[in-house]
Amino acid sequence: MHRRALIAGGGAVLAAGVGAGLGAGVVALGHGRSASAPPPPAPPAAVPFHGQRQAGVTAPQQPATVLLALDLAPATTADGRGALRSLLGELTAVLGGAADGTSTDPRLRGGEPAQLSSLVGVGPGLAARLGLNVPSVLADVPAFPGDRLEPARGGGDVVVQLCAADRWPLTVVAELVGAAAKSAGAGVRWSQSGFLARTAPGTTPRNLFGYKDGTANPDEAAARQWVWGPPGPYEHGTVLVYRRIRMDTAAFAALPEDRRDLAMGRRLADGTPLTGTAEHDDPDIYAKNPDGSYVIPGTAHVRLASPRLDSGARMLRRGYSYDDGPDDRGLLFCAFVRDPAQFNRVQERLAVKDALNPFLVHTASAVAYVLPGVPEGGVLGEGLWA
Repeated sequence: MHRRALIAGGGAVLAAGVGAGLGAGVVALGHGRSASAPPPPAPPAAVPFHGQRQAGVTAPQQPATVLLALDLAPATTADGRGALRSLLGELTAVLGGAADGTSTDPRLRGGEPAQLSSLVGVGPGLAARLGLNVPSVLADVPAFPGDRLEPARGGGDVVVQLCAADRWPLTVVAELVGAAAKSAGAGVRWSQSGFLARTAPGTTPRNLFGYKDGTANPDEAAARQWVWGPPGPYEHGTVLVYRRIRMDTAAFAALPEDRRDLAMGRRLADGTPLTGTAEHDDPDIYAKNPDGSYVIPGTAHVRLASPRLDSGARMLRRGYSYDDGPDDRGLLFCAFVRDPAQFNRVQERLAVKDALNPFLVHTASAVAYVLPGVPEGGVLGEGLWA
C-alpha cells in the first residue's frame, strides 16, 4: 500500500510537471509574454450638439435628465431681447462645450464624454413680451379638471432639458447653466431631475406603475406631420409640453393585476395591448367581447389617448420617472408636438374619464417652443428676431 501511494504521488507530481511544461510552452510561443487581455471597449462617442434639430429631442433617450426653467428680469423690449440674445449665446457655448468635450470647466475634462444631449426652448409668455418670431400656435395649456398646479414648479421664460448617461455630468452642466443665466440677468425658476429604468437598448422603459411608457411613439414620417414644424422657419423646431405628475404607486400596486391591465389597456408583463399579441401592435379600441363590451374599456388610458380619437394625431413622448420622497414620486411627462392643442385634446378626455385618475395628480406644467438646431459657429435662437 505504501508503494502504491508513492506511485500515486509520483503520478500527481508528473501531472503537475506536464501542466507546468505546457504553461512554459505557451510562454515560449508567446515570446516570453502571457496571453494579453482583450483591449477595453472604446468610450462611447459624444452626442453631436450642432445640427438641424436639437439633440435633446432627436438623440436616443438617455437614462438621466434634469429640466430647468429660467426667468429673465423684467425689462423693455429692446433690453429684454438683448438679455435673451446674451443668454442664448452663453447657453450655446456651455452646452456645446459640454457635449463635445471642449468645456472650460475642468470637471468635464479628462474622463469619458459626458454623453450630453440638450434642448433649449422659449416660453409663450416671453415670446409675447418680446415679440419673438415663434409659431402662432405657441400657448400655455389650460387648467384641466383635477389639476393641482404649483406655480413655482412650472412655467418659465426659457426651458432647458439636459440628458446624459448618468447624473454626475448633469449636476455640473446644470450649475454652468445657472451661472450663464445669472451672467445674462436671469435666474433659475425651478429645476427637476428624473431617471429611466434600466432597459436593454431599443426597448421601451417602464414607469413607476411598472408599465412600458412610450410604446406608440411616431416614426419619422409621422413626426414630420405631427411633431416638427411645417416647412419654413419652424421646420426643425417643435413644442414641448411638460407635466409633472405625482403617482400613488402603492395604491395602484395594491390592485389585482387584471384590474391594473384594464385601467391601462396594456398588459403589465410585456406591454402588449389587450387586443394584441406583441407590444407594438396597434391597440384596436373598437374590438368587443362576446357580451358587447369593449376589450379595451372605455376608461382605459390607452383608449382615451388613442390617435384614432384625434384624426391620427401623435405626440413624441419622452417621459422620465422622478422620486422626491416617499410622498412625491411619479412621472415627468415630456411630449413634443407641432401644436399644443394636440396635447389639450387628449388631456381633456383623460382628465374626465381616465381610470388612472384616482392615482394621479398633475402638479406642474410648462410649454416651450424648442428652437431649431444650430450649425457650427452659430447661436441658438437666431431665427427669433426675424
